[in-house]
Amino acid sequence: MYIRRTHTNNSSTGERYYTYRLVASQRVDGKPRQMTLLNLGRHFAVEQDLWASLCVRIEQLLSHQAELLPIELPAAVEKAAQRIAAQLIEQRAVVIKTPIADEGHSPPAESSVAPVESVETAPADLQAVDVNSLELTRPRTVGVEQLGLWAMQQLNFLELLTHLGINGAQIAAIVGSIIGRMAGVGSELATHNWLMKQSALGELLEVDYESLPLMTMYRAADALWKHSTQIEQTLFTRITDLFGFSTTITLYDLTNTYFEGEVPHNTKARHGRSKEKRTDCPLVTLGLVLDGSGFVRRSQTFAGNVSEAGTLETMLQDLNAPQGALVVMDAGIATEANIQWLRKTGYGYLVVSRERSRQFNADAAVSLETAAQETVRCQKVLAEDGQEVRLYCHSPGREQKEQAMAERFASRFETELNTLNAGLQRPRTEKRPDKLWERIGRLKEKQHGIGQHYQIDLQTDESGEKALSITWQKQIVPGSYVDLPGVYCLRSNQTQWTEVELWRTYMMLTDLEAVFRCFKSDLGLRPIFHSKEERADSHLFITVLAYQFVQLIRRRLKESGSEVNGSWRTLQGIMSTQCRVTASFRRADGKALHVRKATRAEPEQMAIYRALKVNPAPGGISKTIV
Repeated sequence: MYIRRTHTNNSSTGERYYTYRLVASQRVDGKPRQMTLLNLGRHFAVEQDLWASLCVRIEQLLSHQAELLPIELPAAVEKAAQRIAAQLIEQRAVVIKTPIADEGHSPPAESSVAPVESVETAPADLQAVDVNSLELTRPRTVGVEQLGLWAMQQLNFLELLTHLGINGAQIAAIVGSIIGRMAGVGSELATHNWLMKQSALGELLEVDYESLPLMTMYRAADALWKHSTQIEQTLFTRITDLFGFSTTITLYDLTNTYFEGEVPHNTKARHGRSKEKRTDCPLVTLGLVLDGSGFVRRSQTFAGNVSEAGTLETMLQDLNAPQGALVVMDAGIATEANIQWLRKTGYGYLVVSRERSRQFNADAAVSLETAAQETVRCQKVLAEDGQEVRLYCHSPGREQKEQAMAERFASRFETELNTLNAGLQRPRTEKRPDKLWERIGRLKEKQHGIGQHYQIDLQTDESGEKALSITWQKQIVPGSYVDLPGVYCLRSNQTQWTEVELWRTYMMLTDLEAVFRCFKSDLGLRPIFHSKEERADSHLFITVLAYQFVQLIRRRLKESGSEVNGSWRTLQGIMSTQCRVTASFRRADGKALHVRKATRAEPEQMAIYRALKVNPAPGGISKTIV
C-alpha cells in the first residue's frame, strides 16, 4: 500500500494540478496490478516524508493487529489514518438493513430512514473471534439525526431543494446545518466540526462530511436564503395538508438576538432594547407569524431597533388569510392604528390592552382553571357601541408577583426619601427647593411609577429659599396595579365569544414565547457571528426551519399519545445518547472483522421510535473482513 501523486488537467479550464491516490499492488491472473483503493483528492495535506508511516498505520488499523513497535505520528496524520481506514472499511462492508417497525407504515422508496415493518432478524452469522481483541471506535451520534431526517421526509424537503436547483453538495450542507441546529449546535463553523467529528448523519445520507469544505456550508446557507420565501410557503402548505389545519388563528410577535463583534456592513445591526440584556451588542430582530398549531407561517428579519408596532402590516400582507381570521398579539404591537388596520382589512383581533386604568368586579367574573391548576377569574365587558369587548382577568399568581414588586419599589422609594430628608439636617447639603424637586423627580423615574402613589411636600423657611424637611403620605391611585394587583385586560372584536374562549385563545400567545425560548436555548439562534447581512439572515432562517421540523416531531408524538413527550430540550437529551460505533475483532484465521452498527435504543428512545414508526437501528449493520 502506498500513495501515488499524479498530474491531472482540468478539462474545462486547462488547469494542471496534482491529485493523490491510495494504491495497493495485487495479483490479477498471476500478474501484478496497481489497484486504486481510495482517491485522496487534490487537497491531501500529509507531508510526503510521512506517507510510508501513514500507510503502515492504515494497514494496522485495517488488520486490527497489535502494535509491537508503536508508530509515533503527529496528531493530524493519526487522524488522517483513522479516517482513511474507516473509509476503506466502509467501502468493503456488506450492509445489512435491519428494519424493525410497526403497523405497515412505510416511507418513500428512496428514504434513508427505514420504518419498522415487521420484527425481522438477520440470518445467524457465527464466527470465531478473539474476544480480548475487541476494540470500539468511531462513536458518532445518530438519534437526533434519525428524527431530523424522518421529519424532512414527511415534508419531502430534500426533493424541494433539488427542485429549486440546489446542487447535491449544498443540499448535504443544508441538511447538516438544519439537523445540527436541532442537535443544539449554533454557528456554521461549529456545525461543520460537529458533522466531521461527532455525528453519523453522513452515514445515513451516504455523504462524506469530513471532506466537505467549510466554505460549502456558507455557500449552501446563501443558496437557502435565496429561496427562503418559496421554501417557507411550500413547507407551511405541506404542513397544513399533512395535519389538516385550518389557518384561522394567527399569532404574531417579535424577538431579537445579538451579534458578537462589530458588524458595520449590516444595515439591520442596530443597538436597541435587548431582550437578553445585551445592550453592549448590536441587535437584529426576528418577527414570526404562527398559526394556532404553532407552525411558522412567515418569518422576517428587521433592524435591531425597529418599532414593534410598525412591523405588523408588513408581516401580515400576502398571507391570504381567510376572512375574519384572528390575530393574537401583545401590547407592544397593539397600537390603536394597528387595531384600526386589522378592522379595515377584515381581521379579527385579540390583544393585550394598552389602557393603564384597571377595573375588576369579582361578583361579575367567571372562574376557570389553568393547566397549572390555578384559578383565573374573567369579567367580560361589552363596549357601548357593541363592536368590541374587554376581558378583565385576575390571576392570583400575577397578584402575588405585582404585590411583591410594588412593595419592593415602595420600600426603595421611601428609603430614598428618608435619606433626602435626613440630609437636610447636615450643613453642606443642597437645600434649594427647586433642586430638591429635581432629585425627587429622578427618584420617581427610577422606581417604575410608584411615585404617583405618594403626596410629597417640602417645608421651607419664611423666605421659601431653604427647605427644612420633606414629608409624604401614601395615596394609592384607583385602577392602578397597586390598587388592583393581578388584573390585566384583553381587547377583542370577537363579541360573541365567551370568557373561556377569549382567555384560552389568548393563552396561545404564551406558546409563542415558548417558541422564542426554544429558538434561543435549544436551536442555536444566539449569538450571530456573521458580519454580512445575508449571512445573518440565513442564520436566522436555518433556525426557523429547524423549529418547523422540531414542531412536526413534537406534534406527531403528542398525537400518538406517546408517554415520552415534552420540550425539545428533553427529547434532544433523550436521543443524543444513541450512537453508531465500530466493533473490531481478530478472527481465528488471523483476519480482522469490523462490525459497525447503532447502539441498542434505550426504552425512552424506543418509545419515540415506535410512536413515529421509525427504525430504531439507524444505518443498519455493516460487516467487513480484512
